[in-house]
Amino acid sequence: MRRTALAGLAGLTAVTLAAAPAFADTTEPGAALSVLHGVPDMVVDVYVDGELTLDDFEPGDLAGPLELPAGTYSVAITAADADDDSEPALGPVDLSLDGGMNYTAVAHLDADGGPTATLFTNDTSETAAGEGRLTVRHTAAAPAVDILAGDEAVITDLVNPDEASLDLPAGTVPAAVAAAGTTDPVLGPADVTVGEGSLTIVYAWGSLEEDTLDLAVQTVDGLHSAPGGVPTGQIPVEEAGMAPLAWVVITLGAGLLAILGLRGRSQGAHATN
Repeated sequence: MRRTALAGLAGLTAVTLAAAPAFADTTEPGAALSVLHGVPDMVVDVYVDGELTLDDFEPGDLAGPLELPAGTYSVAITAADADDDSEPALGPVDLSLDGGMNYTAVAHLDADGGPTATLFTNDTSETAAGEGRLTVRHTAAAPAVDILAGDEAVITDLVNPDEASLDLPAGTVPAAVAAAGTTDPVLGPADVTVGEGSLTIVYAWGSLEEDTLDLAVQTVDGLHSAPGGVPTGQIPVEEAGMAPLAWVVITLGAGLLAILGLRGRSQGAHATN
């Protein structure tokens, strides 16, 4: 992955929060939004509701995730250093975000090479213990593809802008992209880490004809199911709906109370003598 557009994140947060209606229900859960720039050879500015939000956003950059109030946001993409968003290269497009959901907006090429944008909803439903989720998204100017794990096609006939997901044992997957029905990679192979309780999203973006195909990877954590124990490397700590830090606090607190109790009994013995 190329550099993350950190400079724009604070701006996007401020703009979108300011854009929320003053009477919005603040008790409603917010939405998480990430933004991926998948248009090759095009440095852009991103405007949200008419305000410059991401400046000099480069191909392959991923910004976010940001917690935003639920609602609809107008997003326009312009050439870098444009005076405003009155002449967008893409958009404006309206992104409707529901509370409690996780999204990634991708500016990319369609199958014929034209610029477009797609809003994906990230599947953050719980995974089984020891497993993670791998999602592959076709956002490249290319025909249908197969996704290979080694020499085996595990996802077939994926077309732009579709996606496919697999729940897999946590580990490293050697992934490659090949034209549908073939095993000769046009992209990869690359080792993709599927973490336990994580959603790993792989984007194929760029253009096959222009030889700009590339991969981008996004990770979303927090999909764990409740395990029977937490591996510590030495001693398994059994969970009872309580975070490991809570166990540390309780242990330290019990030790402190024991020390205080011993000290009190010692002082009482001295007073009696």
